[in-house]
Amino acid sequence: MREVLPVDQSADQRPALTVRLAGPRGFCAGVDRAIKIVEEALRRFGPPVYVRHEIVHNRFVVESLEAKGAVFVEELGEVPARDHRDHVPVVFSAHGVPKAVPADAEARGLYQLDATCPLVTKVHREAEKHFAADRHLILIGHEGHPEVIGTMGQLPPGAVTLVEDVAGAMTVPVPAASHLAYITQTTLSVDDTAEIIAALRTRFPAIEGPRREDICYATTNRQAAVKAIAPGADMVIVIGAPNSSNSLRLVEVASRSGCPRAMMVQRARELDLDTLGSVAILGLTAGASAPELLVDELIDHLRTRFSVTVEEVRVAEEDVVFRLPPALATA
Repeated sequence: MREVLPVDQSADQRPALTVRLAGPRGFCAGVDRAIKIVEEALRRFGPPVYVRHEIVHNRFVVESLEAKGAVFVEELGEVPARDHRDHVPVVFSAHGVPKAVPADAEARGLYQLDATCPLVTKVHREAEKHFAADRHLILIGHEGHPEVIGTMGQLPPGAVTLVEDVAGAMTVPVPAASHLAYITQTTLSVDDTAEIIAALRTRFPAIEGPRREDICYATTNRQAAVKAIAPGADMVIVIGAPNSSNSLRLVEVASRSGCPRAMMVQRARELDLDTLGSVAILGLTAGASAPELLVDELIDHLRTRFSVTVEEVRVAEEDVVFRLPPALATA
């Protein structure tokens, strides 16, 4: 719980602003693990350490790691096959990669460090089990998202059909006489996904699903926290990146939960305080790939204009920790 500092209203002429701070917010265990993998690789091997795709979807995090010697690439062809070391370390991002990527890295003699979130890896293993049981997979997710590309890339072409919404669930073609199963991207809207699953079950009553929900605990908790702070708030701000699925979903959840204004910013400097107008109650949260210091930065920015009181609304406690890969944990 953040300390609420008393304000001398007689001396402070700034308008009052109550900030409802969502809890949980910010880094999840998978993001924390991925960043530590890059940092530990830099410590052990020295720079440069190559990272395929953004390690997590947050420019502040990426730029901070770049300053330490990480080099971000989109494809392995951008990584030199050899340098002065025995191995060229390359880290795969938290979103996961198709099976072809580690195979290519091995063929090129690169030293692989897999930072895929263990909860994404769980979905990959589910996909493999369903495929082995001769089931056609329906993946609920967003086309083009790295996690979706990585999950579909676990199986041969044609083995997975992507569905993005209820309309797709009701019309998507599937192979005739197929046994079906569904899996989901881990960072989706909990409510939207439930509607899509209901539509699939209506159309395909025998469809198999995961024994445990694929949407990760962090996504679920952050959406629940936004649902708690949004009603009665004049505005909700989500700190996150425009290519961050879980952050985008938080903006949507805030709007659907009764808040008249919801927006995303990456850094405090993007927020024009004049646009707040007569806002008296402001909800504030951060996506799972946004560090807490960006929350502090934004609150400090608000204090330049407003007399701020911070109230944390916490709906769950998180104590999940994921271990580093053995190659780094024993370094």
